[in-house]
Amino acid sequence: MELDRFQAFFDCCVGNWSTERTYHYIKRQEVERSHTDFVIDAIPNDLKTKVLEDNDYPVPMTLDPLPGYHLEFDTVSETGEEVSQQLNLLFVPKTQTGKYIEGDYLRDRAYEEDRPIISSFRFDNESRELLMTTNYSRVIAVDSITLINPTLRVRQILSYERPAEGQPLESVVLVGFGVEQKN
Repeated sequence: MELDRFQAFFDCCVGNWSTERTYHYIKRQEVERSHTDFVIDAIPNDLKTKVLEDNDYPVPMTLDPLPGYHLEFDTVSETGEEVSQQLNLLFVPKTQTGKYIEGDYLRDRAYEEDRPIISSFRFDNESRELLMTTNYSRVIAVDSITLINPTLRVRQILSYERPAEGQPLESVVLVGFGVEQKN
């Protein structure tokens, strides 16, 4: 598997970032803006092991090639609502087909639900887009991060009502857009 660009994407992500986002709540017909400051640090192998164990995921013989990070963020919405969170996350590449690397995205704490969670990811080696899909209890979140250059990322978030098993994603409840700049 060709992981050089995949690892370079994450190497660029380490550091302090600020983002301005706009969220469109489709059913409520509301738009909200927010500002987030966040810090991303690489984690050592013992924390990678913890994320794997928290998710009852098999621990591979070698953890070094797996990108793992600690994320802390503080968000303030234009209404004054404040949200702070910290979590550890890990990416486990499993397959490569052409320009795409796919695998599992594990967190010791989910954004929508306070529990460990396993999601899926797809990384485009050419466009440097990381697409993450998470199945929560009520929604399915599809989050895209595109690395424009080492200090600028563009974010898109789509949340769908969770459809019945086997049905396509159709009912969008949230659309978010953001520009993220490294400090």
